[in-house]
Amino acid sequence: MSSESYYIGIDVGTGSARASLVKRDGSVVASSTHDTITYRDPNDHRIFEQSTNNIWSSISAAVKDCLAQSRISPSAVKGLGFDATCSLAVSDFQGNPVTVTKGAQLGQHGDRNIVLWADHRAEKEADLINSTKSPVLDYVGGTMSLEMEIPKILWLKNNMDPSLFSRCQFFDLPDFLTYRATSDITRSCCSLTCKCSYVPSSGWNAEFFESIGLGELVKGEYRQIGAGKGDLLTAGRPVGEGLSKTAAAELGLEEGTPVGSGLIDAYAGWLGTVAARYKEDGKLSDVVPSLEESQHRLAAVAGTSTCHLVQSPKGVFVPGVWGPYKDAVFQGWWMNEGGQSSTGQLIDFIVTTHPAYPQLVELGKEQQKNIHVVLQEILEKLRTDYKVETLTELTKDLHMYPDLHGNRSPIADPRMRGSFVGLQLDSGLHDLARKYNVTLEAIALQTRHIVDEMNARGHQITSIYMSGGQAKNLALMRLLANTCRMPVVLPYEHSGAVVLGAAMLGRFAADVRESVSGTEQNDLLWNIMVEMTPVGSLVAPSASAKERRLLEAKYKIFRETIEIQKRWRKEMDEASN
Repeated sequence: MSSESYYIGIDVGTGSARASLVKRDGSVVASSTHDTITYRDPNDHRIFEQSTNNIWSSISAAVKDCLAQSRISPSAVKGLGFDATCSLAVSDFQGNPVTVTKGAQLGQHGDRNIVLWADHRAEKEADLINSTKSPVLDYVGGTMSLEMEIPKILWLKNNMDPSLFSRCQFFDLPDFLTYRATSDITRSCCSLTCKCSYVPSSGWNAEFFESIGLGELVKGEYRQIGAGKGDLLTAGRPVGEGLSKTAAAELGLEEGTPVGSGLIDAYAGWLGTVAARYKEDGKLSDVVPSLEESQHRLAAVAGTSTCHLVQSPKGVFVPGVWGPYKDAVFQGWWMNEGGQSSTGQLIDFIVTTHPAYPQLVELGKEQQKNIHVVLQEILEKLRTDYKVETLTELTKDLHMYPDLHGNRSPIADPRMRGSFVGLQLDSGLHDLARKYNVTLEAIALQTRHIVDEMNARGHQITSIYMSGGQAKNLALMRLLANTCRMPVVLPYEHSGAVVLGAAMLGRFAADVRESVSGTEQNDLLWNIMVEMTPVGSLVAPSASAKERRLLEAKYKIFRETIEIQKRWRKEMDEASN
């Protein structure tokens, strides 16, 4: 039997749980993905719910698949790490799931115990929180999103029987998974600081919780949402005594296997990408990145939504951008997080709801090609037929604003909505292709808006490191490079960076010593990242002078669209009062 060490990364996304078995050099030995269930309310589009039991079952199946594929002994797995969406998981203090579905079953024991990140039920609660002008809000860009955990907890408090609410404990999902794995409730800096209003350097703010109607959390010494100041773990620090006997049996691993403190999925994507070296024109860059270089690299984790993460040695306050979050990954370093609430989801929506979508699907079957490839070929033919230089010129009179699901950054306004300007009486494939192209444009333009706001406030971002499903969309990647006017680095495997980041947490948990200092811990984690991150490929900006002018004009119009929508909303509000 091989004496080689292996690590397991577990990534829980919006619709699936993935496990990967990884060697010390970052090479993936085995991987498995199992779908998870999302529950919707047919009468309320804001509702998205999941189940920790369902997710844990998918995790267990995926881990066992990896062991079966690789045929390694469970004893060869030296550590595992979790990442997950920033969703609110609710249980009682014995770990039994508590229902979050509105109605008579709310607060009772039941399977549907996760309020998914995308759930927008807590708009009134978020408005109340933001009206307090509390200093807590300074660390979430000035405005707390209804996607964060405290508005959701407040919604549950407002709608649940008080006796049932008092028996609940609330977890950001990554922390629930380490709790489920170890039976240890110790929370992560990442989850509590980024999503649960734990303020860097000062901890919980009693006045804030009392002012919004959650005084019982203060009276209970925050037992329902974590613990007191200092009882947190930075990324990858070992949780408790490792895998519990029960969890080890469920996963097919050994009891006591080290479990690293978890990360929100986007932060695991950051971990698995920003230390990459890259190839340009087939040649590997000579530069071996340092921890200091990380402050110039924006990680864009692009799946259903997109998160934009950048680290800095000092806190940078950016209105409309979450953070700065201290110790979210590295001790002593700060993180800002921008985001787009709907990107991959937006592309799918625009394509699948178009009248020509069935025709596109049939064409894809006939040609045995992915529908996105078919769309790009249609666009290229249109470009040639119309004798224009670029696709931006082809769609120069069609403009889209992309916030169909509200704006996360940098406007931080869940009431923003999407729009098209320049529509024609056309419902065919050509119209679908054009709308697809301007959807990609809009995503790129909004990314530039976020990057511009970050850099204007003190960041020095010079490159974008991608991960997630959208990284395989080369047309979008070229638009990002040209629109943001900076190189885009693509991961070795578009879907593997996040789960690789989770595996790095497992390795760190196995390697770190209890007595290690903050600087030594940072060096160890960064070295693990450099060693385990595969080489990426670089997409350099390639726009011609004309293309740059067109993109600049589109960007100016994009920014004007925001102000117009705000003005129109104000005028309609005044007219209705």
